[in-house]
Amino acid sequence: MTDRRADDVRVRTIFLGSGGFGRESLRRLNEHEAIDLVGVVTAPGSVVQGLADDLGIERILTPPRLRAPESLASIQERQPELLVLADYGQIVPPGLLDLEHGALNLHPSLLPRHRGATPIPAAILAGDRETGVTLMRMDHGLDTGPIVAVERRSLDGTEIAPRLEADLELVAADLLDTSLGPWIRGELMPRPQASAGADLTRTLRREDGRIDPRTSAVELERQVRAYQPWPGSFVDTPSGRIVVWSAKADQSGGPASGTFDEGGLGVGDGERLGFIEVQPAGGKRMTWEAFLRGRPSIVGSRVLPGP
Repeated sequence: MTDRRADDVRVRTIFLGSGGFGRESLRRLNEHEAIDLVGVVTAPGSVVQGLADDLGIERILTPPRLRAPESLASIQERQPELLVLADYGQIVPPGLLDLEHGALNLHPSLLPRHRGATPIPAAILAGDRETGVTLMRMDHGLDTGPIVAVERRSLDGTEIAPRLEADLELVAADLLDTSLGPWIRGELMPRPQASAGADLTRTLRREDGRIDPRTSAVELERQVRAYQPWPGSFVDTPSGRIVVWSAKADQSGGPASGTFDEGGLGVGDGERLGFIEVQPAGGKRMTWEAFLRGRPSIVGSRVLPGP
C-alpha cells in the first residue's frame, strides 16, 4: 500500500500568530515543500496579517475569540492536519489540539523556564546567560506540552528586548524549517518537560515600567532593556514624566535613593542608575546631558510617587 505521506502529499496546515516573533516562521511554512498552508489565523491589523497579504495567502481569519463556536468551525472547515502557533496571544481550544499531526508551538524560551506571555523580557530581567526557542507539542496547559526540539542562544547581558526578539524570530524559523519534515514522518519523539525550573510569566501592564528607586541599579538596568518598547521604563519628576531608553548600573556610589543628580537617579542602597538616553513627555529622545541643559532644576529633586 502506498504511504499517504509520500513526498508529493503535503500536510494541510493552519498557522496562528500575530506578533513579530512569528513572521519568519509563517514565511517558511508558506514555502515548505511538506506543507499545504490552508489558512492563517491572526489579530486584525497585525504584522502577521500584513505579511500574509503580501504573500498572497487567501484564507486569513481574524476571529475576536478563537474559542467561539463560529471561529472554531471556520478553522475546522479547512480540514487542517497540523497547527503551527507562534506568538498568537489567545488560548487554543481543545478541538484544535488533537489533529493528525498535532499542534506545534514555537516559544521563545528554554521551557519549562519562562512559560507564558512575556518570556523575552523575563529572560533579560532575570539576567539569564542563555535563552533560545522551544518547539513543543501543545496540550491543554499553558506552555506545558512535551518538547519536540530546542535551539539555544547565549546572552551577554546587553540584549534589548526588540533586538532579542528579532534574533529569536530567525532562530524559531530555522528550528521549524528543520523539524517539520522529521515531525511529519514520525521521526521526532517529544519528551515531557521537566518539572524543575518551571516559572510562569504574565502580560505586562503600563505600571510595571515605573522605575522603583528602592530596587538595585543592576535590576533597573535590566528593566530598561527588557521593557522596550512596552511598557517602557519611566519616572515621574517635578518636570514631568521621563522615559528612560538607555541606562547603566553604577554601584560605586550615588545620591540618596530617589534623588536625581548630574549622573542619573539614586537607587538601591547607595547606588546610581546612570541615565544615558531619555525622552521627556511630549519631547524627543535625547541624552541625559542634553535634558539637564534644558531642565537643570531637576538635579537635587526627588522622584514623584506613583498612583
